[in-house]
Amino acid sequence: MTVLLLFALLFLLIALGMPIALAIGVPAIGLILTPGVFPPGVSLAGLGQTIVQLLFAGVDSFDLLAVPLFMLAGTIMERGGISRQIIDFSDNLVGWLPGGLACACIVASMFFAGISGSAAADTAAIGAVAIPAMVRQGYPPAFAAAVVAAGGAIGVIIPPSIPMVIFGFLTNVSIAQLFAGGMLVGGLFGLVLMLVTVAISWYYGYGSRRPFSGRRLVQAFGEAGWALGAPVIVLGGILSGLVTVTEAAALAVFYALFVSMAINRELSWRDMPDQLVRSQLTAASVLLIIAMAKVFTWLVAMQQTSQYLGTMMSGLALPPWGLLLLLMAGLLVVGCVMETTAALILLVPVLVVLTPQMGVDPIQFGVLVVLNLAVGMLTPPVGICLFVSCGISGVPLAKVSRAALPLVGAALAVLLLASFWPPLTLWLPALLYP
Repeated sequence: MTVLLLFALLFLLIALGMPIALAIGVPAIGLILTPGVFPPGVSLAGLGQTIVQLLFAGVDSFDLLAVPLFMLAGTIMERGGISRQIIDFSDNLVGWLPGGLACACIVASMFFAGISGSAAADTAAIGAVAIPAMVRQGYPPAFAAAVVAAGGAIGVIIPPSIPMVIFGFLTNVSIAQLFAGGMLVGGLFGLVLMLVTVAISWYYGYGSRRPFSGRRLVQAFGEAGWALGAPVIVLGGILSGLVTVTEAAALAVFYALFVSMAINRELSWRDMPDQLVRSQLTAASVLLIIAMAKVFTWLVAMQQTSQYLGTMMSGLALPPWGLLLLLMAGLLVVGCVMETTAALILLVPVLVVLTPQMGVDPIQFGVLVVLNLAVGMLTPPVGICLFVSCGISGVPLAKVSRAALPLVGAALAVLLLASFWPPLTLWLPALLYP
């Protein structure tokens, strides 16, 4: 009963518009301090001390330092001209296709995803440059915003991925192996989005095409060479084991500063206070959610929810594939109504105990959870990529959501394939970490 009341209060406060961190923390702290929830021998002072310890323990992790560092790297790259160079190179690479600039946005998002780890940062960095350019080429503003939002969702699948960092932190699963598991899925996700974009652009005659030019491609590569080196250094360092995820995030910040200031010369030290404030406000909101969610999940665990859930799922007598489908459908619904970080922290500790019943490897499950919640970033009412893209384009959410429907369908197809073909997520981790 306590857990049901806890979740009921959570969704009520979210519906009333309370910030997600408070919507998570206030019901949990309130119920912990409510007389009768814990045995009479437990003092109020002891429970208060436990709450403070849980809040601190929620963010007391070296791995979580990667969150503010990757967000800082993303804002520096956006301000320092790196995102524009990546888009120019991507346009020369695929601009000859129907819907060439739209495809270039997706390719650029894939490159940028290998640097920032954040879908919101990816969408903002690419959208600020690409949406006005697409509109000038004749793309409908709603379609341009939808493509940028869909490309931004790749930011949490292709490593480094902040949600994968959080999943690994919650489950003690190797973050490097999660990153390796997301690489092929992220590449396929981007390819399928491009196929859908090409089909729509060809059918409706959107945009203009430029003839392929090897000379222009080489020139664009030379201009974007330093920018394209960032994902190579970050991912290469992580996957080779030379640096940890947090060290790679710090490396990304220093590399972004070097390229933006010394190579592009579009960023100065006078701009840094603003970049620090912008990035760390976002990072602080994520870390506050994690701290509050630690209290929430502790209360859920104390009520033996995992054991109850396991017994309930066993009682359904579903085959492993049926249980997997049920959980994926549930996560899709949750992803539509809850912010990604909060959904991860609230649900993963409870659901990960069901992986043996589903016959799913924890690495595959982590990638599936992140991919599932990435789809939620493209759907109202709380799809962060949609909101960022709408803010840049000025198009109402309803119009962008309708334009994004074919892209959401493509994302669901990739999710189904990743769910029922394990090599897509497990082959590369097994190869790199035998």
